Amino acid sequence: MPDAPRATSRRLAALARARARIVEPGSDGTPGGPSSEERPVPPPRPGVWRRIGLAALRPGRSQVVAAVVLCLLGMAGVMQVRTNDSGDAYRTARREDLVQILDGLGVESRRLEAEVAELQSTKARLQSGADTQRVAREDASRRVQELGILAGTAPAHGPGIRIRISDPQEKVDANVLLDAVEELRDAGAEVIEVNDSSRVVASTWFGNDGTTLLVDGVPLERPLVIEAIGDPHSLEEAARFRGGIVSEITGPKIGGDVTIAQLGDVVVTSLHAPPASQYARPAAAGPTPR
Repeated sequence: MPDAPRATSRRLAALARARARIVEPGSDGTPGGPSSEERPVPPPRPGVWRRIGLAALRPGRSQVVAAVVLCLLGMAGVMQVRTNDSGDAYRTARREDLVQILDGLGVESRRLEAEVAELQSTKARLQSGADTQRVAREDASRRVQELGILAGTAPAHGPGIRIRISDPQEKVDANVLLDAVEELRDAGAEVIEVNDSSRVVASTWFGNDGTTLLVDGVPLERPLVIEAIGDPHSLEEAARFRGGIVSEITGPKIGGDVTIAQLGDVVVTSLHAPPASQYARPAAAGPTPR
């Protein structure tokens, strides 16, 4: 029976394989541990976005420092962009506009220099000791006159311009009139009068009553006439500046017409009546110091 040894050897091999499966070491290295099929499967690692979310909820010290640095860099970039944008207004302006701006600055600079020289001269006269009281009275009187002109309680005259605004469609409202006054003020106008009847001062207000313009509650008739005392050339250039009052009124939105005349002597006689004080009362004069 030649096949008997072969059958016996096959049985021995099968028995050895079964015994090997029984004594196979487990995951902890000890015999008889769980098989590879029975070992626990490790949990899957979280995704990229989940890890980013967990890091954002519990940031570390290095992440906080990096966020602060990035925030500061962003703020610096925004400030730089805004600075560059503010300079573009003059970089893209026309040559004529730049000349007008420079002329206006020159006029204002000369006015301030003259005022400084006058104040220094008054100071020197007061410190000289020669008839100090007379110099002080003259300076006080001059100041009263200047303040009266600025407050609109005293008449004034001097070189300036006259602006006549024709508005057939009556589209010039209080905002347009206020823009005209502000442009003249910025150009150095010292006295402004509307229609020979309304003196414009710091407390003047403009309004609308339908299509009727009001200045301090007084209705104005059209066409409007604005007279301003100041340097005639600077005042006219300010009115004709691109985007200024002339461009706004003569544009398609309003469709009006503006004429400007430079005058050697503009006389302003209308006065502003200051309102009575509601709470303040003059105080009694104190004792004269000895």
